[in-house]
Amino acid sequence: MSAALWLGAGESAAGPWSLPFDPGTPVELNTGAQAPRTMIGGYGPWAASIAPDPPSLSFRRDTWTDLEAWRATARERVLLRVAQPDSGGVPRVTIRRRYEYDDLQVEELSWQLPYGPATAAILLKPRDARGRLPGVLALHDHSGDKHFGAQKITRTGDDQHPMMTGHQARMYEGRAWANELARQGHVVLVPDAFAFGSRRVRVQDVPERIRRGAPAADPASPQEIEAYNRWASDHEAIMAKSLFSGGTTWPGVFLGEDQRALDVLCAREDVDPDRVGCGGLSGGGLRTVYLGGADPRVRCAICVGMMTTWDDFALNVSHTHTWMVYIPILPRELDYPEILGLRAPLPTLVLNNSEDQLFTLAEMQRADRILGEVFRKAGAGDRYRASFYPGPHKFDRPMQDEAFAWFQRWL
Repeated sequence: MSAALWLGAGESAAGPWSLPFDPGTPVELNTGAQAPRTMIGGYGPWAASIAPDPPSLSFRRDTWTDLEAWRATARERVLLRVAQPDSGGVPRVTIRRRYEYDDLQVEELSWQLPYGPATAAILLKPRDARGRLPGVLALHDHSGDKHFGAQKITRTGDDQHPMMTGHQARMYEGRAWANELARQGHVVLVPDAFAFGSRRVRVQDVPERIRRGAPAADPASPQEIEAYNRWASDHEAIMAKSLFSGGTTWPGVFLGEDQRALDVLCAREDVDPDRVGCGGLSGGGLRTVYLGGADPRVRCAICVGMMTTWDDFALNVSHTHTWMVYIPILPRELDYPEILGLRAPLPTLVLNNSEDQLFTLAEMQRADRILGEVFRKAGAGDRYRASFYPGPHKFDRPMQDEAFAWFQRWL
């Protein structure tokens, strides 16, 4: 999700913003008798009416007065709906390489889950670190780029891949933000997400009829990587349907794998497990919503460029987003921001871009009101904040500075 959480239909050689339509345009209400214009035409108002507002398990309902009872009930329902598969216990970690770069200690790690290729991860901490430090699980973006994972938000040498140099320039104002967060006194773990980087689907592992002309060998050149990413974008629909057919969901797989990464981080002798946070942009923001809402070990959560409502997805913007977002039936029970709201009263920051191409401003603002209401009712209005920055989908330096200050304040 960084250059987007999009499925890929709008990608082009010109870059992730080259969409043939404006996904940030809200539902257009006509002055005549016509129905509102939505992505699904005249069916939009009906689709938006299926889920009640507030949904049945919303803490905003007057029927919920006990925060602990609500959170236990709603969390249990989220875990039921995501249908999380077995991702094993605490992984056995292998240190592939340990070295210093700039003023940081770097560890290249891997661990094997019960399925798929091994997960590669990068760990960063200050070179002169002593004792237990606060830890952060830094979650990389989507960006329509599944060839890369943790490299999107880290830098571990002067020979950085040129595609990652360009990516960080576009999305992060030239900064490897996980490195900067480590410099400020954190142990930062950056794992590859399911279907990205080391966890990506290899073309040679699928039947010929599914390859659709994609080269079977692992891509090497930028042109080959771009071709792989186009294929992987189309393959998302196949993966999502297969996950549904297998009895799970993409958010369920994300949640399980991110919890195993959280196990790795919390088990380290150089990390204080009572001071652990997570955050990320776009696809990383999506994973923050689910992990931050479901796992109380996350004491501080920062969602960047991935906050709106289910109505926004249903009526306006699902065509700009990946299959990785959706949990069947849950919108009847919790609105999308209320998944993150399950963590109340724990500190929570949401960073938005007012001209974000992936959402409508009105629904980003409504999501802010929903989360604000949840935290105020929980007696924790001071532990929630949402900020809106000018510009398109990004996590630039002013946004990063606010995020780093939030981690420093609460961890």
